[in-house]
Amino acid sequence: MPLGLSQPLLSACRMAPEVILAMDEGQYDGKVDVWSLGITCIELAERKPPLFNMNAMSALYHIAQNDSPTLQSNEWSDSFRGFVDYCLQKIPQERPSSTDLLRHDFVRRDRPPRVLIDLIQRTKDAVRELDNLQYRKMKKILFQETRNGPLTESQEEEEDSEHGSNLSRKMDSLGSNHSIPSMSVSTGSQSSSVSSMQEVLDESSPELVMMHSDESTINSTSSVVHKKDHVFIRDEVGHRDRRPEVRPTQSVQNQALHYRNRERFATIKSASLVTRQIHEHEQENELREQMSGYKRMRRQHQKQLIALENKLKAEMDEHRLKLQKEVETHANNSSIELEKLAKKQVAVMEKEAKAAAADEKKFQQQILAQQKKDLATFLESQKKQYKLCKEKIKEEMNEDHSTPKKEKQERISKHKENLQHTQAEEEAHLLSQQRLYYDKNCRFFKRKTMIKRHEMEQQNIREELNKKRTQKEMEHAMLIRHDESTRELEYRQLHTLQKLRMDLIRLQHQTELENQLEYNKRRERELHRKHFMELRQQPKNLKAMEMQIKKQFQDTCKVQTKQYKALKNHQLEVTPKSEHKTILKSLKDEQTRKLAILAEQYEQSINEMMASQALRLDEAQEAECQALRLQLQQEMELLNAYQSKIKMQTEAQHERELQKLEQRVSLRRAHLEQKIEEELAALQKERSERIKFLLERQEREIETFDMESLRMGFGNLVTLEYPKEDYR
Repeated sequence: MPLGLSQPLLSACRMAPEVILAMDEGQYDGKVDVWSLGITCIELAERKPPLFNMNAMSALYHIAQNDSPTLQSNEWSDSFRGFVDYCLQKIPQERPSSTDLLRHDFVRRDRPPRVLIDLIQRTKDAVRELDNLQYRKMKKILFQETRNGPLTESQEEEEDSEHGSNLSRKMDSLGSNHSIPSMSVSTGSQSSSVSSMQEVLDESSPELVMMHSDESTINSTSSVVHKKDHVFIRDEVGHRDRRPEVRPTQSVQNQALHYRNRERFATIKSASLVTRQIHEHEQENELREQMSGYKRMRRQHQKQLIALENKLKAEMDEHRLKLQKEVETHANNSSIELEKLAKKQVAVMEKEAKAAAADEKKFQQQILAQQKKDLATFLESQKKQYKLCKEKIKEEMNEDHSTPKKEKQERISKHKENLQHTQAEEEAHLLSQQRLYYDKNCRFFKRKTMIKRHEMEQQNIREELNKKRTQKEMEHAMLIRHDESTRELEYRQLHTLQKLRMDLIRLQHQTELENQLEYNKRRERELHRKHFMELRQQPKNLKAMEMQIKKQFQDTCKVQTKQYKALKNHQLEVTPKSEHKTILKSLKDEQTRKLAILAEQYEQSINEMMASQALRLDEAQEAECQALRLQLQQEMELLNAYQSKIKMQTEAQHERELQKLEQRVSLRRAHLEQKIEEELAALQKERSERIKFLLERQEREIETFDMESLRMGFGNLVTLEYPKEDYR
């Protein structure tokens, strides 16, 4: 991590847009590191990352919503600017990979081989000189009082002014090279506060041994500063006191070897900078915790949304499975009912067929019995008629006495034969008529039985088709009920999801506002602390300026004293000796008057200087307060604008989701209604076709039966009635 950059702000500045959006939308790939590389290039070039002066959460909105950051200065080469712009492509698909970056002109160009080593060496030299300056100050504080008395502040400043000016010039020369990040930026991480023990052990191992051998003796050739578990030892070049060398013990050598093996990289940070960074790192714990808490909240919100979506999806799957089972159960029940109905109809048809066969047999027996009875009656009638004819012929023969007896006998025999022949023909005709009647009535009965069977088949098929229609209507009503229940569930789930999303966004915005307000209060506290320190520092500054004015006053007094002496000598030379006393008195009065005026001017200058400094300090502090309030107000307005934008986008998304759901529900209902109409039309078509096919088959059967009856000579059997009289 670059020098002095806080971890929360670094995390916010280096977050790629897809990383920020991933907290709400999904995943991201390894191209986020390419974005971080581009931000690092800008940070190394401009000594601070983009959006450095903005609150971390406000920076998140800027990165996600605005265009990619660019280099602000025009002093960089086109290849470097192109490389940075190439790394900071907003769309991840257009952003290059590491392989593409290695082929860039900026990476492939020629460069000095020792540029980094030279820069590091220059920085180390400057840091070493700064540490030596701090060492001299501390040494003066510790030892000056025992040797020469305490130094005044002005003496110390005069002695260190030359070293400070030289050091500032060197540090400025280092800072002018844009490859080295600014060390004036505070707030470093704790990991950046580790100083190199290699340099310590290479330069001052004797001092380390002496420190362990005699803790009460402070070596003037080195400064030892303990900070937590780190030891910083800097040698002052050219100021070593020659002392007897002390041989290090084995334990000290082992400890030095341990330090040498533990740290291999020489630091380029000064001890004061490391100390300040550690202190400011501790102060930034709250900010880091706030940022990590914000990220944790965003991830928790995303988990809640995903958990709710999974729960609603499982609920919808369970609902659809339940409806599917209900549809399958209805289909199975319908199939079972149709099978039962078919079996019932087959059983009824078989029963009716058996009953028809029994009725036909009974009908045939009735006809045969009646015909037998009619035949017996007919034979009995013939016998009676034969006897009557025989007796009549005998009476006629008896009355005719002229006819011989033999002829009479022949005539009677011939008459008997004729009568018997006639009766035999009549009997044969009766039997033929009975046989024709029997066959015709049996044929008619069969036709009637067939028509009755046809009527039963028509009734069965109507019952089956009506049953199918009823089942289909029940199925359609169930599907409509399922569609309505699914629609209600979808609307309820969408409302639940949108409500949770809005609650989470409201909570997120509330957290962002609270964090922004806390950030504002912290900035105000820091500014107030700064102003307070300026007020505490003001007496020292005023004292220094007062000393300067006093020195000017003393110089003026010395000049006036010299002028007074010169004037006095001149007056004494040109005037008589008797007037010397008067002249001396007048000159003394004039000098006193001028010194009084000069003292009054001195006091007036002091008062004006104090008033102007206080006024200037008040005005500067008020200007800083106004600038800070304006900046914080702009950040708050920007945050409110972005939150309003996010809220409007979420509401628009909810409206689109609702419209999409309504469109999906209406389309599904239209498909369902179309399916119902198609199934009803198919059922009606099946009904018509089956009835038509049945009627055509029955009509063919009747036509075939009637044609066969005509071939048998029975004629039209439709209007046949059972005869109730004699067959003759």
